[in-house]
Amino acid sequence: MSEQAEYSRLVDFESPLFNFRDVGGLATTHGAEVRRGVLFRSDTLTALGEADRERFARFGVRTVIDLRHPVELERFGRAPAWCCEDWHNVPLNNPVWRAEDYSAEAGVVAFLLARYHETAEHAAADIARAIELIAAGQGPTVVHCWGGRDRTGVVVALVLELVGVSDADIAADYELTEQGMARYLAWQRRNRPDKGPLQPYLASTPAEVMRTFLAQLRERHGSVRAYLTGAGLAEESIEQLRSSLREQRP
Repeated sequence: MSEQAEYSRLVDFESPLFNFRDVGGLATTHGAEVRRGVLFRSDTLTALGEADRERFARFGVRTVIDLRHPVELERFGRAPAWCCEDWHNVPLNNPVWRAEDYSAEAGVVAFLLARYHETAEHAAADIARAIELIAAGQGPTVVHCWGGRDRTGVVVALVLELVGVSDADIAADYELTEQGMARYLAWQRRNRPDKGPLQPYLASTPAEVMRTFLAQLRERHGSVRAYLTGAGLAEESIEQLRSSLREQRP
């Protein structure tokens, strides 16, 4: 992991929340950095309990963007109402993952790359909408899905690319989710020993996946910016995003 990504330490909660972190602090172009305390990424906030209400309040979160499908909301519920003022559900219309599509011979990287490109193709308008909401936010914002890795990982990676973070640091931030998964697996062994091991593609988050995904997205669309504007993201939103998320380094 690059030194630039060490800023992004996972936050400890009493609730079973394993992958919450600030994406601020990464270096961007022209001597700037991503502003801290403005954009957070997380696994599902459904698990956030009263025991963590005061701790969570310290982040001053105003907006939550939930990328999960309606069936997930119906089954597991949404974030508690007290955690934010504005809550948005922007389900990414990506195909359901199938275990039979995974090949141990092809490996985790190939499987995840294929799934992320499916998301980019099928959920382009949803991704653009989520980024539009981040840009329009009037205070600290949390983006989350279920595990905070795949749907959240794609959206956050594209946001970071737009504001000028290097692919290496974007990929290093993505890879930090492995630490969150390790925390989840330790919790599962203590509290749900009946559950079996995760599929290999759910337990690993190689930086190579995100580096390659971004490079291939540019090959297909010319640039991340072109991909997103083609999906409906306004140029004004991109400039608003850069203004709110970038600040000069001290």
